[in-house]
Amino acid sequence: MDKRLGQQESALFVMDGVKGGHDGMSYSAPKKFRKKKQESLNIPSLADEIRAGSRTSLSKAITLIESSNAAHKEQAQKLLQELLPHTGNSIRIGITGVPGAGKSSFIEAFGTMLCDMGKKVAVLAIDPSSSISGGSILGDKTRMEELVRKPNAYVRPSPSAGTLGGVHKKTRETMLLCEAAGYDVILIETVGVGQSETYVRGMVDFFLLLVLTGAGDELQGMKKGIMELADGIIVHKCDGDNVRPARKTVQEYKQILHFLQPATPGWLSTSLPVSSLEKTGLTNTWDMIMEFTETIQKSNFWTTRRNEQTRDWFHTMITDHLIDSFYQNADKKMQVRSLEQDILNGRITVTQGVNELFDNN
Repeated sequence: MDKRLGQQESALFVMDGVKGGHDGMSYSAPKKFRKKKQESLNIPSLADEIRAGSRTSLSKAITLIESSNAAHKEQAQKLLQELLPHTGNSIRIGITGVPGAGKSSFIEAFGTMLCDMGKKVAVLAIDPSSSISGGSILGDKTRMEELVRKPNAYVRPSPSAGTLGGVHKKTRETMLLCEAAGYDVILIETVGVGQSETYVRGMVDFFLLLVLTGAGDELQGMKKGIMELADGIIVHKCDGDNVRPARKTVQEYKQILHFLQPATPGWLSTSLPVSSLEKTGLTNTWDMIMEFTETIQKSNFWTTRRNEQTRDWFHTMITDHLIDSFYQNADKKMQVRSLEQDILNGRITVTQGVNELFDNN
């Protein structure tokens, strides 16, 4: 028997492969990666779309405002310059409160009520950013299911991005964009009460504080400073078995506010019970804000406060710009690292390091 035929009968036999030749498939040359050319932004057109009430254009503009890209920053300022004459026609309401006070629930119920009244409501919800990863959950929009479906409502979550005060660094500019888009009520939800939380007071007309009952010694635990800044205090979740304790807490806060210096000259801050679940107290809250607006506009303090806020904003941006410019200087970066090592090794004190850093200027 032929030797090769014997091998073919074995399961271990492997046939010879095809020698040489082409496999019949056609292959194109590998494509070179090309960076997509950035689209040029038509600022006047975008401004017109925002003024016409386009929520898509408003979102695009806010993203532009929040960008750290140098070209985007320049475009954002041109856009704001276009829209500036159309701003300032809203009432700006800051809403803060202890964690778990139900800020998002209150804003949804309150904002929905205002929309049903024919108001255009913009909600700027600030979520805390992680100090480790820098990320934020940005879940407020998903918790306001009823409000986001309203055609005259706009909800924009943004990360705090490490900014003190529980607001985003660009919240002021975002607020101006919303005003230019025709929103007459702007609600700014902060991340919660803290020592730096009072920053929001410097950008709103009315400052609302949400508190709870049954949270321990809440009156002593509440910072006196934050209460002195509040134009109104809402005792939230006044429903079910909590109605009586909530009404008692309202009276206690009213007594305390009576002895504190008013947050706004000419206005006596007060406290109200509210239930977002049962939709009670929401109308009274809006009536309180309307009474506040009428009272303060008559005394001209409304304009005075806004001018002071703009002036403070200007000086804050000067400080931010100086800090950014300092750390962007390559020579200063090297000097800072060198001085850090000297300080850590005990060769100089922190104060000496700082003095050496600025003595050469």
